[in-house]
Amino acid sequence: MRSELDPRMRRAAAVRVLVLFAVGGVIGFVIDAAIVQVLVKWSGWNPYATRLLSFLVAATGTWLFNRTYTFSADRRYGLFGEWARYLLAMSGGFAVNYGTYSFLVFHHPAIREQPVIAVAAGSLAGMVVNFVSSRFWIFRKRRPEGDTSLPPP
Repeated sequence: MRSELDPRMRRAAAVRVLVLFAVGGVIGFVIDAAIVQVLVKWSGWNPYATRLLSFLVAATGTWLFNRTYTFSADRRYGLFGEWARYLLAMSGGFAVNYGTYSFLVFHHPAIREQPVIAVAAGSLAGMVVNFVSSRFWIFRKRRPEGDTSLPPP
């Protein structure tokens, strides 16, 4: 009976992590989009440079959420080390995100007027990269000493 529950429990835990990561992503999107919308639409800032600031603030927000709720287990790094690694890991997703955003802003004048649309498209494009790097690098669980098997999911 126990062997039947283990796969279900692991699946439920994986779904929980994915849902919480998505919630963190929504929080990050709201932070990112709000900063871009305010600074670009209402303050006239450069739409490309603004994304660098909005990324830093949004990534810090998602890191705080994910470290507290999504991946709240064992810590592998100190606070600053974890944050710095998280920003580095999120940079891969941000590259995909920023590329999508820049393409849309450059090629579509209507989107240039409403940059939140491009932020949303970019966020979706970068989400997979961000999840994989968070789950399997920044917040991966420690293996017991001497265990050479693959890391737990």
